[in-house]
Amino acid sequence: MPRASVGRAAAPLGDPSVLETRDLTIRFGGHVAVDRVSCAFRPGQLTAIVGPNGAGKTTYFNLISGQLRASSGSVHLDGEDITRLPAPLRTRRGLSRAFQLTQLFPNLTVLENVRLAVQSRHGGGLKLLSVWLDHRQLIDEAHAVLEAVRLADKAQAHASSLPHGDQRKLEVALMMALDPKVYMFDEPTAGMSVDEVPVILDLIRALKKRRDKTILLVEHKMDVVRELADRIIVLHNGELLADGDPARVMALPVVQSAYMGTVPVEAAA
Repeated sequence: MPRASVGRAAAPLGDPSVLETRDLTIRFGGHVAVDRVSCAFRPGQLTAIVGPNGAGKTTYFNLISGQLRASSGSVHLDGEDITRLPAPLRTRRGLSRAFQLTQLFPNLTVLENVRLAVQSRHGGGLKLLSVWLDHRQLIDEAHAVLEAVRLADKAQAHASSLPHGDQRKLEVALMMALDPKVYMFDEPTAGMSVDEVPVILDLIRALKKRRDKTILLVEHKMDVVRELADRIIVLHNGELLADGDPARVMALPVVQSAYMGTVPVEAAA
């Protein structure tokens, strides 16, 4: 199926791509879950990746972040081919990923989770026995991140004891502590109460305002997508169906068909 391009809401001219996928593909047996997807992502731009269930959105994320190995095609960060790098090395290069299910150190406190991320960014690794009293600046950075995500009052609580919404906030805190080039949010508001959602959205808005970060967002809630996205790409059956300005992309008949299920895709095309 040919891709519909409607004029990308790109970052300022001359701003090079930080992240790029070229003909990225993965096959599971005879099933092609992601099919030759090529996209470039620039700093200062939030790209929402949408599509119906089974479209390949999370699989595409897994290929970019290194949880899955591509069958063919490539992933590039700052112009360097990172396709063969495992997920931890991609994180060190500047890719940071928040999952639908939180990825925390459950038996450590909230503060310990964040300060380990800060320490890792400063080259200290994950050494639990480090003498933190000799690293007051790093501890202060961890506290500042907790203030930003409104978890300062729970710094000494164990991560496993937090309600789901606070665990999602803590996961965002870990990403912020790493200060990556690329933030990848996979349904960041999933499972959160109505009262908790605004905190996460405010954090993402603040990252957007910096204009030096590249943000990718998988999200089913279209009101969130419409508010936050500078650009939308639509996946359908693993293929890149459309790419461009949010209002124009969502108005395309082929997108309405694939995403909203209004008419058969073949008829819309």
